[in-house]
Amino acid sequence: MNLYLEASYDFWVVVLSIMIASFASYVALDLARRVRSPDRRAAAAWWAGGSVVMGTGIWSMHFVGMLAFSLPVDIGYTALLTFASWVAAVVVSGIALGIASRGALTAPRLAWGAAAMGGGICAMHYIGMAALDMAPGIDWDFRLVLASVAIAVGASAAALVIFFKLASLGGLRGAVVQVFAAVVMGLAISGMHYTAMAAARFPIDSVCLSAGALSGSRLGTLVVFASLAMLACTWLVSVLDARMQDKTVVLAESLRLTNAQLKGANEELRRRAFLDPLTELPNRMLFEDRLARAVALQQRLSERAAGRAASKAHGALAVLFIDLDGFKPVNDSFGHGAGDLVLKEVARRLLKDARTGDTVARVGGDEFVLLMEDVGTVADCTALAARLCAALRAPIVVDGQAIEISASIGIAAAPGHGEREKLIAHADAAMYAAKRAGGNSYALFEARMDVDVHAQVSLQAELRHAAERGELALFYQPKVDGRGGQIHSVEALLRWYHPQRGLLGPAQFIPLAERFGFITQIGQWVIDEACRQMREWSERGVHIRVAINLSAQQLRDVDLVGRLDRAMRRYGIDPSRLLCEITESVAMEDIEATQRVFEGLARIGVFLSIDDFGTGYSSLSYLRQLPAKQLKIDRGFVQDLETSKDARAIVDAVVQLAHALSLKVVAEGVETEGQRAVLISLGCDELQGYLFARPMPAPDLLRWMLDDAPGETGDFAASVIDEGEFFHPTGPKAKRVAAISA
Repeated sequence: MNLYLEASYDFWVVVLSIMIASFASYVALDLARRVRSPDRRAAAAWWAGGSVVMGTGIWSMHFVGMLAFSLPVDIGYTALLTFASWVAAVVVSGIALGIASRGALTAPRLAWGAAAMGGGICAMHYIGMAALDMAPGIDWDFRLVLASVAIAVGASAAALVIFFKLASLGGLRGAVVQVFAAVVMGLAISGMHYTAMAAARFPIDSVCLSAGALSGSRLGTLVVFASLAMLACTWLVSVLDARMQDKTVVLAESLRLTNAQLKGANEELRRRAFLDPLTELPNRMLFEDRLARAVALQQRLSERAAGRAASKAHGALAVLFIDLDGFKPVNDSFGHGAGDLVLKEVARRLLKDARTGDTVARVGGDEFVLLMEDVGTVADCTALAARLCAALRAPIVVDGQAIEISASIGIAAAPGHGEREKLIAHADAAMYAAKRAGGNSYALFEARMDVDVHAQVSLQAELRHAAERGELALFYQPKVDGRGGQIHSVEALLRWYHPQRGLLGPAQFIPLAERFGFITQIGQWVIDEACRQMREWSERGVHIRVAINLSAQQLRDVDLVGRLDRAMRRYGIDPSRLLCEITESVAMEDIEATQRVFEGLARIGVFLSIDDFGTGYSSLSYLRQLPAKQLKIDRGFVQDLETSKDARAIVDAVVQLAHALSLKVVAEGVETEGQRAVLISLGCDELQGYLFARPMPAPDLLRWMLDDAPGETGDFAASVIDEGEFFHPTGPKAKRVAAISA
């Protein structure tokens, strides 16, 4: 009977080895998910790194389990065979992860995979046991050896099944199943290890020839911590990668939705690019495209029918330009919501009365155009224009209120009324002729109207380059204190020195600039020139406030506040020296936009004034919201002050209202001493008009203020300026000019 050495195990080290096996299994299950990545490079990286980490985890369990084993004699492990056992563990892990990365777990794949993995695990263990160089050698119980092999193959098969089952699970359920599966796999691997250890028997006279090689608790501790650290790092990286993949999936899904939304948005944008958003009618771009197509078709048909009647060719194509009469008061009196409803109803009526195949488009605020194709005679055009005028005369009911408007219509037909490029302009010119005749009618284009069209086109082309040619200039008109007579500020008024027409006032060219869309550039020139002039006056000791006028288009410029701020900084102007005047009607067009601009200007310190007050139907609640500092009474009320009690009552009410709102009041258009006396008695703060001075160039204004200029304005200047507070320090005839108050 053979006698064997009695082996023993450290219980806590055994527990530690089982825990390592379970943790290694948990990480292995995570790695099995990663190697199934659709990204081949990422999957290959996870497979290579995962094989090393997973194999090290399994091998560390085996090594710690071996360290838990002890004999009555000193034992140790040869380095080469120990390393070979680690290689076997890595190879096994590579096989497992390789199978897990495949599309499906078939029965043949499960069979050969479990056999390969089981053989590898057994190879790892028994090579590790061979690292114990015992003499005499280990006596094996082959029944237990076979049992360990069976356990290894079974555990491998179970691991592969679990790998593939977990791939379809997610969320909390997947996490719970993964923990349970890891414990089961850890117990199975540990069971195989300790069954194989039980199969080893050591004769009683055995000695370990490798006792001086790898051994000791320090080595075991190092292996445990190194393995756990590697497993933990891999697990953390795997978790982070999983989260990134989840986010990628969410983002991909979001992108799919976004792409669908973008496709719909692009279709909507394409539709909106050619349609007016309010009326859903074609816009100018689509109208001009259809006009170009119609002209091309007409030319082809004309070439084919060169010998047909001239009347048929004359009326083959026509454009009707439709402009509403009296639409602005609708917005002013009933609000923009009502105005929008009126425009929609106008569009509906135009479509209803137009012929089938005609194109109706909205090309401006209250401007519409209609394209007639295949017209028999010009009489067909006038008949349609008459129907449209009648249709638009009918009252439009909005919120129970009947609103009455009318339309002026201009007609231009091709080829008799010009080429395609001129049809719209000629129809526009004819429309203005109808409007000058009183509106609510139509007019056919005539050759004499072309003169006006050419004049306007020529003038706007010249105006576009007037600033760079040095043809624009600012004239300045003083504002005088109502009681003391001092000059507090001046208003800058634009003039154009036209090379052929001479000096032009703003009424002759500003509407052109607004209509053709370059009023913003001219407005910027005014801002820069006013700031430059203030800088020049400052260098000569005259610090006076300058008022400039802002147009409706400038108010819609999102960079208006920035433009003003940059100009003032460039010339070193105190913002309180600049005053921006906005007419009441313009301010009320879009109260929210006006308020944003006013607040932006007030924020940078620019003074604000509402011009032509009393003509724009403004609501007092809106007026109270605007951070203005000044109201200017329209000259229409000032002219009748001496003869009309009503005019005097209105001005008195405006002055009291303004003072109640802490606003200064300026009356413009003061031309007589009687008007001046009434305005002063009513408490008007400042006066402006020909009684004091006409608008004049900057050098003349300076001489006027200093009483250096002869003539009517200079004679009056002494009586105005002598009462002032600011002393101009240069020249023997220097006068006092009112200092600017905050």
